[in-house]
Amino acid sequence: MIDETVAEIRDMQTHSSSIVAIKAAEALRALLDREYPSIEEYRRDIERNSRALKRAQPSHATLHTTQAEIRAAVEDADPADVAAAKAVTADAIDRVVANVETGKREAAINAADTLHDGDTLLTHDYSSTVLEAVELAASEGRHLEVYVTEARPRYLGRRTARTLARIDRVEAHLLVDSASGEVLPECDRVAAGMSCIVDDTYYNRVGTFPIAAAAAELAVPFTVVGSSAKVIDEGGFQFENEYRPASEVMLEPAEGFDIENPAYDATPTHLVDSVVTDEGTLSP
Repeated sequence: MIDETVAEIRDMQTHSSSIVAIKAAEALRALLDREYPSIEEYRRDIERNSRALKRAQPSHATLHTTQAEIRAAVEDADPADVAAAKAVTADAIDRVVANVETGKREAAINAADTLHDGDTLLTHDYSSTVLEAVELAASEGRHLEVYVTEARPRYLGRRTARTLARIDRVEAHLLVDSASGEVLPECDRVAAGMSCIVDDTYYNRVGTFPIAAAAAELAVPFTVVGSSAKVIDEGGFQFENEYRPASEVMLEPAEGFDIENPAYDATPTHLVDSVVTDEGTLSP
């Protein structure tokens, strides 16, 4: 079952990291039904399967932090036997799933509080947390205008624009990625999701860096929105970019040249004005 989940997570390329993290945490419940001759064997199986789940999506910080928390819970509790270890594991899974779900929600609530009636925003790609923040603000009577970059080559920004178009009091616009500099002077802020923040680097879907650089040049505040589980301030996690198929960029054969298709880019945090999480607003 866990092997199947690893394969499924590896193919979850358009899902939010919170969905991936929850699916991986729940997958470890399969170990609770297995028989183990010793607590040492159980710990080894937890470690082995947890690392396999993490490797399925090495760029997802929430997956890293939640799996590490589950493993640490078992180690720190120092259970006397396998039954006790399984009970600790079950409690840890329940806790991390609840924290991921509430963290995402609380981050959206805090971000909604930063949006004012009449604001004009620009957002990039697809962030379910940013979308929830906009929807919450609109439900409280605030009118917002939102520019959305289409996020080539997978065009996830189109999905964002369609979602925004269904929200009352939100006026949505879709534009090509390279046109962001044309509309930024009209914007009160940029609001974008995040894959993670590690030390002084903010990782997000490719195309974020040039938007952040342009926003800084034009003195448009850049706000990052996401769960605090995505902010890594301790060692043990190294972001790994993903290079996706060339066919996403161009279907015709590439004759005499290579096609580069990175999924993420790295933005220096000095280009970010604020980070809104479930724990409040941080200054990077």
